[in-house]
Amino acid sequence: MLDLPRRGAYRKHGLETEGTRMRLQDQVAVVTGGLSGIGAAIAARFASEGARVVAADLAAPEGPLDAGATIAPLHVDVTQEASTDAMAAAVMDAHGRINILVNSAGFGLDIPFLDTPVAVLDRILAVNVRGTFLAAQACGRAMRDAGSGAIVNIASVSGLRGSSGRAAYGASKGAIVTLTQVMAMDLAQYGIRVNALAPGPVDTPLTLRVHTPETRQAWTRATMLRRYGTPEEMAAAALFLVSAEAAYITGHVLPVDGGFAAAGMDSRA
Repeated sequence: MLDLPRRGAYRKHGLETEGTRMRLQDQVAVVTGGLSGIGAAIAARFASEGARVVAADLAAPEGPLDAGATIAPLHVDVTQEASTDAMAAAVMDAHGRINILVNSAGFGLDIPFLDTPVAVLDRILAVNVRGTFLAAQACGRAMRDAGSGAIVNIASVSGLRGSSGRAAYGASKGAIVTLTQVMAMDLAQYGIRVNALAPGPVDTPLTLRVHTPETRQAWTRATMLRRYGTPEEMAAAALFLVSAEAAYITGHVLPVDGGFAAAGMDSRA
């Protein structure tokens, strides 16, 4: 007979799965970049599972955090340490805890390597790498003091494979992959799990601006499922990684890419 875990086995990790209880009931989640694209989908999915969500975003209006909102926007510049520290402090003042962090703030451009300005490289690294680093430090300290937490960094298949025109973006996402593994190692002693999500091509406002018709055709041909993913599909994977079902998973990079990273030669037209 299958030996199923007892209810308390999940409760000790701060999350619950049985009965009618939602998977993130009473959890407080911070989602950077939480007002658009993948971040907004993650914020909405977490809220639907019972979490209080802080959508920390540069596009959010400045002002105090609404502690009563299911999804509360909070203005933050993830490239600035003072701003990420203030973000964590505001969440702690409002809710007394930070259980979950998703680092979704980021951007990228498709530019051939020899044409990539250093200023573009610096900006992409500042948002994608420095921003992830600073937000994780600020929220990670609160998690350390509580003795538990779950962090998901948004990487990319462009950090796992070489893709044309993605020198700066790919370098930033490759850094996220290694940063995730180091964070997982260093934070495990505090009961904090750290994983990364590596999306493939996803229909977001960013890709609609950046991807040309030719780019879309190339991504679709290279993807086993022959389509772009949706932000909601990324949100479902993020939910799994922060939930009790993933309680023994840390340091992992999960491609959610329609088979792009695993693909070899494809003889289909």
